Amino acid sequence: MSISEVVTRESVFKAIAIHDDMGREAFLAHYRYGPATRYLLSVDGKEYDSKAICGVAYLLNHPEGSRPRNFSGGVSGRNTAATVLENLGFRIVNKP
Repeated sequence: MSISEVVTRESVFKAIAIHDDMGREAFLAHYRYGPATRYLLSVDGKEYDSKAICGVAYLLNHPEGSRPRNFSGGVSGRNTAATVLENLGFRIVNKP
């Protein structure tokens, strides 16, 4: 199942809430993601590591499956974190 078929706006907002509760460093460490290298998710003036948020949103809707490994954080392709998030109406910004 592709990431674009599983991730929803609701699961993205849940992943953001988890991130905010845990803090960035703990969130990334717990879910085993590195910091974003290029693309950030921008929501209500806050920026998030797009691939990590998208990956956790996937896990929230597909907990019996494995962590999505075959997707990138970029914008080229249907199953990239930035593209999935943009297609759901979220804003993606380039990391400074």
